Amino acid sequence: FGSGSGYGSSFGGVDGLLAGGEKATMQNLNDRLASYLDKVRLEVKIRDWYQRQAPGPAHDYSQYYRTIQELQNKILTATVDNANILQQIDNAHLAAADFRPKFETEQALRLSVEADINGLRRVLDELTLARADLEMHIENLKEELAYLKKNHEEVRWLGQKVGGEINVEMDAAPGVDLSHILNEMRDQYEKMAEKNHKVAEDWFFSKTEELNCKVATNSELVQSGKSEILELRRTMQALEIELQSQLSMKASLEGNLVETGNRYCLQLSQIQGLIGSMEEQLAQLCCDMEQQNQEYKILLDVKTRLEQEIATYRHLLEGEDGLLAPTHFKVPASSAAVTTRQVCSIVEEVQDGKVISSREQVHQTTR
Repeated sequence: FGSGSGYGSSFGGVDGLLAGGEKATMQNLNDRLASYLDKVRLEVKIRDWYQRQAPGPAHDYSQYYRTIQELQNKILTATVDNANILQQIDNAHLAAADFRPKFETEQALRLSVEADINGLRRVLDELTLARADLEMHIENLKEELAYLKKNHEEVRWLGQKVGGEINVEMDAAPGVDLSHILNEMRDQYEKMAEKNHKVAEDWFFSKTEELNCKVATNSELVQSGKSEILELRRTMQALEIELQSQLSMKASLEGNLVETGNRYCLQLSQIQGLIGSMEEQLAQLCCDMEQQNQEYKILLDVKTRLEQEIATYRHLLEGEDGLLAPTHFKVPASSAAVTTRQVCSIVEEVQDGKVISSREQVHQTTR
């Protein structure tokens, strides 16, 4: 703004200078100053809101981070537990797989022993039949021996009878010595009977001894087979009990695994829901902060323009004070009119909604 060709020496001249457009300009500047002050108050409110919305006790997410860390630790622990349970299940499978060949081997051995026992039973039955045959043969030999004894008695009785008659006839006419012949026949029959009896007795004793040896051997084999069968049955029962316990433990571990997996899946879904909700809140907060930042930039721009206008207004007021000063200058008539123009710029650096630095630049030109 420039002054006229001379300065007045009374307040009347000032009224003349303020008349017209400058009064309207002053009124406009006053209105804009009031608007600026309102916006400054709004900026103070916005800054207070930013301070309240800044990371602090009101929006302290550390407890959520702790909760998330605890849940992650629980998930890791559950994963390790599940891995241990799976390892135990695998060990149970391997133990069952190891016991199964043993069980099959013992079962095959048991079947083999049972087959041997059945074979020994058949041998025992055959020996029993042979013994019965031998006993029948002995009975037959006894009957034959009794028959021979009876014949011998009859022959002796006949010999005695015939001998008596011969003795009677000897007186009349001597003949063949029948008693001697009968004695020889009796001796032959006795020798033959004794020989047959001895042969039969020796054969019977030999067969009986052989049969007794076989029976004793087979009895020992049967007894050892029974003992082995009992031992195998006990081993099989122990293996079956252990197999059932392993299967029960496997079923229990699988049930625990399913239950643990379901529980931690539920907890994981809850954590994911909580994380999603927090991410939504964070995104909404970022949007709000971005919007507030845009509003702050707009207000900062308005503030800058208002500060420039205030500087202009101050310059006008300073110029008005110079016009109102009761001084009298004498200006030569030949002096030319001088126009002075002053531009004041305020530059502020803003980061995250806060003013970091502020500097003022003044440009003055004279014509």
